Amino acid sequence: MPQTTPKILIISSDTGGGHRSAAAAISDGLEKFWKGDSSVVRVIKAVEESHHVTDKLVNLYNWMLRNRQHWMKYLYWFVNKIRPETREFFHKRCMGYVRDQFEKWCPHVVVSVHPLTQHIFARILKELNLSDQVPLVTVVTDPCYGFWKGWACEDVSLYLVANEDARDQLIDYGISPSKIKVSGMPVNPKFREVDEKDAQDARRVYGLDPDKFTVFVNAGWVGGGNIPQIFRELVRGELDVQAIFLAGKNEELRLEAEQLAKTAKFPVKVIGYSDEIEKLMHSANVMVSKLGGLTTFEALACRLPIIADVTTPPMPQEAGTSELLERRGAGILLKKSTDIVPTIQSLLADNDEYSRMKAATIGMTMPNSTEQIIKEINALLPHPFTTSRAAV
Repeated sequence: MPQTTPKILIISSDTGGGHRSAAAAISDGLEKFWKGDSSVVRVIKAVEESHHVTDKLVNLYNWMLRNRQHWMKYLYWFVNKIRPETREFFHKRCMGYVRDQFEKWCPHVVVSVHPLTQHIFARILKELNLSDQVPLVTVVTDPCYGFWKGWACEDVSLYLVANEDARDQLIDYGISPSKIKVSGMPVNPKFREVDEKDAQDARRVYGLDPDKFTVFVNAGWVGGGNIPQIFRELVRGELDVQAIFLAGKNEELRLEAEQLAKTAKFPVKVIGYSDEIEKLMHSANVMVSKLGGLTTFEALACRLPIIADVTTPPMPQEAGTSELLERRGAGILLKKSTDIVPTIQSLLADNDEYSRMKAATIGMTMPNSTEQIIKEINALLPHPFTTSRAAV
């Protein structure tokens, strides 16, 4: 019986939440394109699922992100120096598991959303003499110039990047321009602008006043960094607002935030981990967050202004995002945690300034970017699939 749907393998790693969100957006888009057939896509975490040592390294990275964000710039320098994607230590611990997954499933296309995982698969495809038969696509989730050199891998068939800045960075790293296409960020279509009625409905879901200015404080998937300290400063303020605090997968932080919320002079809703970040964004008037590439663009797709944490110097790939936000006027850079209350007070006092920030978010994301990414991936499928789908 002829196969009617293709098989696409997405490889990632949960170092922060952005790569996970990118994999989910692409997976959802592919399943929707192929009429809800979940057999089309498989997602594996190629680093942490491979070996207990690499799993510990991923956990260490996330621990630093949560508890020692001021160390991250040094980690970035160290990683760029030692280039783990080139080291036999790394490949030895990942190759067996990843090759086994590939041979069991035999995908027609492999899609990487993480700078380490593409190197593993490029080597596997070479060893199996399949480099010319199985396309390797990399979707770069860092949107601005200055990202890690590990994203550059000459054996990738196609790069899909957010904008011309990212394209220029890959070219400067030696990637052929013919291999790079600007597609926009892999933002799930559920991240979209909503009207005031839908925003009010979203606030009601969280038990909040539908008409009150709402601040979404986003501690991210790992739940940490500088955001908890910013939240501690926020709840001390006398503000005519309400707030939502997302603690992520940090249970200790969630419990602390719930105690802090009881001391606030305004309503605060504390949430742990959530798979419905878009609803939190829809309910908000402004988001306070670390500058993760995908999180930033998800908020911009929702037309949500951002108060961006730069209380410790951002990593190089994040610095470009902060400069972009400031230059376009869609965000405010928070350089001290104690500035959070006066920053929100100024937005409440100057509605024109807030309206300008919201208007500045327009045009910062590429419309239908995930659809474009899906289109590019599908174009690389073998002939029977592209022909049969085109006829639908």
